[in-house]
Amino acid sequence: MKLASIRLIAADINTVVAFYEMVTGFQAKWLAPVFAEIETSGATLAIGAVETVALWKEGSAEPGANRTAFIEFQVEDIDAEYERLKDKVSLVQGLKTMPWGNKTFQFRDPEGTAVSLYMPATEEAKKRFAAR
Repeated sequence: MKLASIRLIAADINTVVAFYEMVTGFQAKWLAPVFAEIETSGATLAIGAVETVALWKEGSAEPGANRTAFIEFQVEDIDAEYERLKDKVSLVQGLKTMPWGNKTFQFRDPEGTAVSLYMPATEEAKKRFAAR
């Protein structure tokens, strides 16, 4: 089994897609006017308009309601990414090193989803990620 994608449901899909294009530096692929994907080397971030919820089951997802998950992107230079984004995003937490060895910062996308950029910072964390 492989994690293929994380899907967000957006009330304003154009704003959310533009936000993630800015954060990742990748251009979204629009597969339909109500659905876009941003492909990274690890997984795909899929973004569906609120209208797509009814294709699954009416009421099964709600834009802006997630308060349990972070979308995380591993980066090469966390300090450079922080400098690039700190004035463009709604910061939750500035740079800090977590107990498991990742240096990270957190922010929210335009609809409130939590996002984290990180890089392994300690030797133990670097070894853990090198093994993957």
